Amino acid sequence: MKDFLLRLKERFTRPADDDSGESYVEVAPVGQKEGKAKVTVRPFVMEEFEDIKEVLDVLREGSTIALINIKPLKDKDLVELKRAVSKLRKTCEAIEGDIAGFGEDYVVAVPYFARIHRASAAAVKE
Repeated sequence: MKDFLLRLKERFTRPADDDSGESYVEVAPVGQKEGKAKVTVRPFVMEEFEDIKEVLDVLREGSTIALINIKPLKDKDLVELKRAVSKLRKTCEAIEGDIAGFGEDYVVAVPYFARIHRASAAAVKE
C-alpha cells in the first residue's frame, strides 16, 4: 500500500513532459453512466387507443415524463380519447404519479418523483 501511494505521489509531482510547465489529469465523473439520462422527457402522439400502451410502459419504468399530443384522437373519436385518458389517469394513480391537461391538445403525465404545478382558481381568473 505504501509503495502504491509513493508511486502515485511521484506521478502527480513530477514535472510535465511538455514545455508549458503545467500538468492536467483528466478524471471521469463518478457514478455517471454514458448515454443514460436520469430523466427523459418524451413526446407521444395518440392517433388511436392502442397508442396508449407505449405511454403506460414508459411511465411504469419510472424515469420518463410523457408529453402526449391527443389532438389526432380527439378529432377522430372522443369516446376512445376518454377511455385512453381514463386508463392513463388510473395508471398515474397506481404509480403515484401525476397527470394534467396542457392546453387543449396535450396531456402531461409524470412518474412518482415529479408533481405538476397547477395555478389556483383565483390566479386563472386574473
